[in-house]
Amino acid sequence: MNQVIKIAILTVWVFVMLFGCSQKHSDGSQSTKNELLQRLELAKGKGLLFGHQDDLAYGIGWSYVDGESDVKRVAGDYPSLFGWELGGVESGHRVNLDSVPFQTIKDLAVKVHLEGGINTFSWHPFSAIDEASSWSGDSVVVKYIIPGGSFHAQFIQHLNRLADFLKQLKTVDGKAIPFIFRPWHEMDGTWFWWGSKTSSPDELKELFRVTVNYLRHEKGLTNMVVAYSPDRFFSNEEEYLTWYPGDDVIDIVGMDNYHDLKCDSGVNEVIKKLHVVIQVAKTHQKLAAFTETGCSNVFDAVWFTQKLGLVLNDSLINEDVSYVMVWRNASTNHFFFPYPGHAAESDAKAFLDRSDVLLLNEFVELGK
Repeated sequence: MNQVIKIAILTVWVFVMLFGCSQKHSDGSQSTKNELLQRLELAKGKGLLFGHQDDLAYGIGWSYVDGESDVKRVAGDYPSLFGWELGGVESGHRVNLDSVPFQTIKDLAVKVHLEGGINTFSWHPFSAIDEASSWSGDSVVVKYIIPGGSFHAQFIQHLNRLADFLKQLKTVDGKAIPFIFRPWHEMDGTWFWWGSKTSSPDELKELFRVTVNYLRHEKGLTNMVVAYSPDRFFSNEEEYLTWYPGDDVIDIVGMDNYHDLKCDSGVNEVIKKLHVVIQVAKTHQKLAAFTETGCSNVFDAVWFTQKLGLVLNDSLINEDVSYVMVWRNASTNHFFFPYPGHAAESDAKAFLDRSDVLLLNEFVELGK
């Protein structure tokens, strides 16, 4: 082959590669994912982002009021991390498990992004076999929905509906927004159908990999950051990684833990386990997070400063954990953040006033 032909072929190849890449990510999805990770990396060591589930959607005594927030009512600013739930989208429901319309979730998630916050999505899907709820811990499901299983095709339809929603997370000019996706969490517990009671580690890893690879590579959701978050049932790196699906599908390693902070020695237990998470993050070059926690009905009036706050006082956690998120405020019978007039209001405000805990405006200022 003469030199002219070689150069021509090389030129065409370069053009195809460049054009293909620009087309594939014409909505900026890959760059937005990297931007989210970079923002978390930038904040690391300067402060942990504080998150609250469904914060803008409803709270104690209100629902769907523009600009309202229980965190803002208590602390004067919004959380920097906003959690949302996607359970039900896979079944074509109009509202999620907590009766929040998916259209509202989409609109609020875009608003969060435009105002400088970060969105994280959990997913408690109904079974692709019989529509059993996620909390059907005795149901054997996973082995039937992974490749080769008799309900794999039905599970792919669930993923298609999930992807259809996630692909709508765009600004008015069509730019995809980045988000954290945290599927199959607490897999080391026994309460979910993907939990340790009814699925093996290899089956769960396969489910995790199929989920992420299908969404990223088949559906083009390259703006998706993925978190791995078992519950508290580990004491070392090997146990923590029992269900780990691989570095190529995970961006953030975390832990969900409510139970330990109910116990007298719970602060030390949480610190030890977060140290394991941090070491895994360093070894595998991931970010570390305290992905879900809280005190149900905030029955301990000093829980925020004397439990969660003491965890954050640990120097390693303070330096290396990117964020912490508490669960939702559904009613006075089910809430995880105090509201005005509650006995824990001043304690929560004192916690959020710490210079190493970042609310929305403080997080946005870091990037300027």
